[in-house]
Amino acid sequence: MKNQQLFPGIVLIGFGAYFFLQQSGVSFLQNYYTWPTLLIIVGVAFLCQGYFTRDHDAILPGTILAGFGLHFHIAGKVPFWPDHIGSFMAIIAIGFLLRYQKTGNGLFQGLLFLLVTILLLFTDKVGAWFGLVQNNMSLAWKFWPIILIAIGAWFVFARRK
Repeated sequence: MKNQQLFPGIVLIGFGAYFFLQQSGVSFLQNYYTWPTLLIIVGVAFLCQGYFTRDHDAILPGTILAGFGLHFHIAGKVPFWPDHIGSFMAIIAIGFLLRYQKTGNGLFQGLLFLLVTILLLFTDKVGAWFGLVQNNMSLAWKFWPIILIAIGAWFVFARRK
């Protein structure tokens, strides 16, 4: 039986500390009294639930929530952190890969999100590296979402053998 008290306990401790520090007026933490901090707290609670109680399915939502919260805190403040939709895909890919590490499930999804991340973050650079003509790249860039929809529909509606 999985320990279900760890998650709400960590959320209550985290939210309590958050609101206590906010009300006490600790000035050097002023930039962290925002909703992304609450995402991080809930994400850390999920991660603790996933790793400490062996409820490994909680790793994925924990990684996504903590990662998104962290992204919203550091995007635009850390020079090397990309403020791009690919960042969100990378966080989801990391979540699937961390869950795969513990459960053996989700490798395909993690690699698929990692591939989409690479395509989103580096499409312009890859095109320049290979010397592709701009018109061909713009045409491919225009229709790649349709390819994603078709592949997704195939996964959803194809008959399993």
